[in-house]
Amino acid sequence: MNIQIFGTKKSKETRAALRFFSDRRIAVHFVDFAVKGPSKGELSRFAQKFGARALVDEGSKRFSELGLGSAAYSDERWLERLVDEPLLLKQPLVRNQNRLTVGDAPREWKAWVEDARA
Repeated sequence: MNIQIFGTKKSKETRAALRFFSDRRIAVHFVDFAVKGPSKGELSRFAQKFGARALVDEGSKRFSELGLGSAAYSDERWLERLVDEPLLLKQPLVRNQNRLTVGDAPREWKAWVEDARA
């Protein structure tokens, strides 16, 4: 398995994802948004599957600070904004090759693990 987890260590959901895979002795590559933001290409993968707006954490402190509650951006503009402001993203973003999840998704992760062991 080639697991990549994108998020911040301050995020409870990101820590839960890291713990989920660690408990199963599965190595992950962690990308900390506090150190390095996501690339537009990486975010595009998630946006193609879920839509750009689904990647936005409307409950985040940063969303409120920027006053984006009434923003009517196109998907392309949201992607640009998310690249510039990674703290607007729902966390974690998890990728296993072509399989993707946004947020806390232990059911899907468990299915990945079971598929890999089958």
